[in-house]
Amino acid sequence: MTPEQPIKKPALKMTDLARMAGVSKSTVSRALQNSELVNLETREKIQALAKEHNYRLNTQARNFRLKESLTIGVVIPSAENARWQITDPFFLELLGAISFHLIEQGHEMLLSGLSLHAVASGDDGLRKINCDGLIVAGQADCHEDLNRIADGQTPMVVWGAQMPDQRYCTVGGDNRRGGELATRHLLERGCKRIAIIGDWATPEGLWRYEGYRQVLADAGIAPEPALEVMLDSARDSHRQAVLRLLTSGRSFDGLFCLSDAIAMAAINALNEHGMSVPGDVAVVGYDDISLARYYTPSITTVYQDRELGGRWLVDKLLRLIDGERVESAMLPTEIILRHSSQR
Repeated sequence: MTPEQPIKKPALKMTDLARMAGVSKSTVSRALQNSELVNLETREKIQALAKEHNYRLNTQARNFRLKESLTIGVVIPSAENARWQITDPFFLELLGAISFHLIEQGHEMLLSGLSLHAVASGDDGLRKINCDGLIVAGQADCHEDLNRIADGQTPMVVWGAQMPDQRYCTVGGDNRRGGELATRHLLERGCKRIAIIGDWATPEGLWRYEGYRQVLADAGIAPEPALEVMLDSARDSHRQAVLRLLTSGRSFDGLFCLSDAIAMAAINALNEHGMSVPGDVAVVGYDDISLARYYTPSITTVYQDRELGGRWLVDKLLRLIDGERVESAMLPTEIILRHSSQR
């Protein structure tokens, strides 16, 4: 009989090391590469565990994501006034693009309504969803929370607008330019009194609003508060905002909507009140969701490339997980002319 062979212990995986240290796999990877993105105490703890268990990072591979599948948390901000985002067609299409590119890279997507405020305040929600990195689909009113999360150890990339004081990486359109393109088009079409509907309490909405205001100022047109209608938290906020504009008693011949979903509600409400689009009111939306070209009339809109945006979000997050530093990026921004603004 041959002597009994000793039982070989299975090789320790990065997942095992992460569980021992109580951190994510991405933090383990960065700590073993001695990245300063992980604080010294955590780095030393992970490196000591790796030495104790004879674990080594495979340095022959460019990065560890080629070796292990990651779980990426995709978060819809759950701030009170941002709940609409989960049903907005643009964000649903963006989520589809993110999912496609994660699957293409061999990783898993975990959709979550995690409270960013709770995470930023020290809640252990990130550990509960057990993810290796975060993609946040929209800033909502969580800019400061996102800054605090970025100061921690969880890699994160955000779809949204670039802000002067941000400490996190964003991917998104040039929202100010988008607002300028939409408003300038309405002026060039001959509109004299241009209303705006949207939410400019969010970073993206604010830059679009600033673009609108700037073009009017350049044209010597004074702003009219009655023509600037902010969305509220009502369930049917898009339609209600249009109705508030219609009952304000102020005439308008152009309407810039800060999303295509608002534009659709606006066209419907205008038609119900006997006003034609674009005959009486020219309407411009934002995002160029798939339905915009098939709506009646088809909607003139500012285009945002969800497919490219999803790819950039995934790529930048994976590079962050690798311990690289990444820069924010703006997508190309252009206006798509259709029937809602052209006779």
